[in-house]
Amino acid sequence: MPASSRSNLRLRALFLPAIALASCRNSNPQPLHDDPHLTPRIVLQDVTLHSDSLARDMQYRVILPATLPPNQKLPVLYLLHGGGGNFRDWSNYSDVDTFAERGIILVMPEGHSSYYTNAADRPADRYEDYITKELIADVEHKFPAMPGRSGRAIVGVSMGGFGAVKLALVHPDLFAFAAGLSPALDVPSRPFSIKRIDQWRRFRAIFGPWQGEVQRNNDPLLLAKTADPGKTPYIFLACGEQEGLLAANNQFAARLKQRGFQFEYHTSRGNHDWSQWNSWLPSLSASLSQHFPAKE
Repeated sequence: MPASSRSNLRLRALFLPAIALASCRNSNPQPLHDDPHLTPRIVLQDVTLHSDSLARDMQYRVILPATLPPNQKLPVLYLLHGGGGNFRDWSNYSDVDTFAERGIILVMPEGHSSYYTNAADRPADRYEDYITKELIADVEHKFPAMPGRSGRAIVGVSMGGFGAVKLALVHPDLFAFAAGLSPALDVPSRPFSIKRIDQWRRFRAIFGPWQGEVQRNNDPLLLAKTADPGKTPYIFLACGEQEGLLAANNQFAARLKQRGFQFEYHTSRGNHDWSQWNSWLPSLSASLSQHFPAKE
């Protein structure tokens, strides 16, 4: 990839903090643009899947090597966007295309502002079921995707980081590797604030009554107390030292360490934006190379 193209992509990412911050608040996401960065060694395809779990058509984006080895299945990396974003974000704002160049299929689903969870008060918003029961099956039917846990990884930013970590804890049989970049791990348990009453209402619509069963069953900080460290996927965590999410990530990492999970945790100076998330991709790539596909 030309160095100038990489520089332009990173320069553009520097001007996206407002977009990323809005992703934590905007419940009616609109695509800002679609300008995916592609090289001759990869191809992009957008797919429409009718979801019974969501009672609607859903789009997802796939990036894969332009030349596929004959009769060979490739590992799959599922990439979850942040709240207020959309399924185009990873291809527009990150350098993750390089992962496809080394023989990994990238799948980027639409998650709206769902936190990739079956909503307590929205029967038509069963996003966890969509990801775990429909999307994976559709990808493995339409693409040369390696079936089984050892060939699947899941990574997300912000809301998507929450989703990746939670799905790994709740469905350890589906993924061998999970990563949260600035994961919003504290969302289910955020206390009521009159200053954020709209946010409170959105979160309660997803996670149910305060301290209720749905909230407890979707809270990574609580799930880490009961999940089996020997069965849980390898977890990669990263959070910026200037983020409001740092305390929750510190707490979660401490709990993982206490209970003997296989994980790594990175912090660095930075805020909640694509510039920072891109800066962690080399470390994420190195961890993926070591732990994925899993040798099981």
